[in-house]
Amino acid sequence: MKLYWRLVRYLAPYRRVFAASLALMVVSAALDGFSMILLVPFLRSLFGMEQAIPGVGGNAIDRLLDWTVGGWLSVADPMDALRNVCVLLLVVLLAKNAALYGARYFGVVCEEGIVRDMRSQLYAHLQRLPLGYFHRTKVGQLISRVFSDTAQTKQIVSYAIADVLRHVVSLGVFVVTLFGISWKLTLLALGLAPVLLVALRPLLGRLRRGFRKAFDEHGELTSLLQETASGARLVKSYGAESYETRRFDHTNDRYTRRILRTLRWHLLAHPASEVFGAALTLVLVFAGARFVFAGELPAEQFVLFLTIALRMQSPLKALSTFPARAQQSLAAAERFFEILDLAPEPGGAGKPERGRRLEGFEDRIVYEGVSFAYDGGEPVLRGLSFEVRKGEVVALVGPSGAGKTTVVDLLPRFYEPGAGRICIDGVDLCEYSLASVRACMAIVPQETVIFHDTVRANIAYGQLERYHEAQIETAARAANAGEFILALPQGYDTLLGERGVRLSGGQRQRIAIARAILRDPPILILDEATSALDSESERLVQEAIERLLANRTVIVIAHRLSTVQGADRILVLDGGQIVERGTHEELLARGGLYRRLYELQFETATGVQAG
Repeated sequence: MKLYWRLVRYLAPYRRVFAASLALMVVSAALDGFSMILLVPFLRSLFGMEQAIPGVGGNAIDRLLDWTVGGWLSVADPMDALRNVCVLLLVVLLAKNAALYGARYFGVVCEEGIVRDMRSQLYAHLQRLPLGYFHRTKVGQLISRVFSDTAQTKQIVSYAIADVLRHVVSLGVFVVTLFGISWKLTLLALGLAPVLLVALRPLLGRLRRGFRKAFDEHGELTSLLQETASGARLVKSYGAESYETRRFDHTNDRYTRRILRTLRWHLLAHPASEVFGAALTLVLVFAGARFVFAGELPAEQFVLFLTIALRMQSPLKALSTFPARAQQSLAAAERFFEILDLAPEPGGAGKPERGRRLEGFEDRIVYEGVSFAYDGGEPVLRGLSFEVRKGEVVALVGPSGAGKTTVVDLLPRFYEPGAGRICIDGVDLCEYSLASVRACMAIVPQETVIFHDTVRANIAYGQLERYHEAQIETAARAANAGEFILALPQGYDTLLGERGVRLSGGQRQRIAIARAILRDPPILILDEATSALDSESERLVQEAIERLLANRTVIVIAHRLSTVQGADRILVLDGGQIVERGTHEELLARGGLYRRLYELQFETATGVQAG
């Protein structure tokens, strides 16, 4: 029930449209019931029976007809009376369907607006989640939750708006009409109706659990597709098409089996309600016939009672199976709200500023006894302490898994230290607002991210309105990117394609450097960007990096030790600790881990050149 109420809250912005939809549903249901009542004078006219005398006796049905259309029925000629009834039926049916169309249209407006709002809210919340969430969550699962889960949740929202309320109103009108015909038969029908709901109840929990697991399997299937599409070059180069096909088939079969097991129970709801409806109708026929034979109920009104009772089966069946049908949507809603309930980054984008603003960088960055572990696992950093003074270039080197990337990820607060603290100008980072900390930094990664947008938008990423054209072009020229950008079909307005497929590796790196130059941050984090480039691209990128480093405080993650010989200080990490520190010459003279790594790389490079 809590899930229902959380979903209902999304109706608030559309309450007027929803109210209009509900009002039209009431009108449509009332006209539908009235069209059924018109069968009484229709049958009387058809079989030559006398119409009720206006204003004289009669039951509730006769009094209603007398009050509404009595003048059309009180004619002497039976054919004229039949013609009038047919005209009335046609007018009522036209009005009913016009109201039903309006109700459904307004319902669809609510439905699509709600789903749009849910997708937008979920996407915005994803942007505020910590980086660690994205590292431990598959991309396919995120895609599934943003699109598939909201689409599945849409079914319960749309069904509740467009159908359930209409069915409830229709049943209300029909029940009132049935009471007007025979209160005894109506009480009998209402007494039997709840039996079906009780019979279906054990299915509901099983269905929700089944659909929840099926959606998880769907997320795995989406993840697999995303991985193979992104790594198509690797798949083809290794001839792994058959392997990936088998992997997909296995996951696809698992998803299908899960769906079939769940639908096996889901499909029981319809035949169960069908059998119950038929049984209820037979009971009413038997009981009503006795009332007719006893003279307690006119024959034409008993026919009307049965007609309405049969007409009620459709909304009654829909309402009785609704809880079973809703489990699929509720399972999706659980996954949707599961993400919304995750705590966002404190003071992240879109949140009010918390803490003092970091207005600029004046003195030094200090790591004091910093330790860190991912998700409660083994420590990645152990009591790390060092400082970076303003204007210095400090390089982090060490074997794979030493913790170099984790060290720099803590500075923009992608993660928080498990122990110790990081200070800028003597103030703990946690005391600064998150947005102001990140505004003072730029990161140039080894694997550049290029978005499916224009060159201009990629360079001025996230703040296109802040920079004018001359600033963007100046940054591009400083990054040695201006020449190749102007050679593109639309220059700075060229769409670069998904992941920058139009550009070479060196060109993508220069776009990333232009992005950092334009931002002009006092602190730069550089993941060595030339290790996978050819000689010409490396020269151009290295020149751009040298311009970028000017007058900045820089922390470099070094993959090739030959590129950091000019660093002010080199920190050698191993096992999450700093085992050596000093300049290039000092570390070589010490003969420790740094020298071994340097000699190993030198020997490898010499062997490659000799080969």
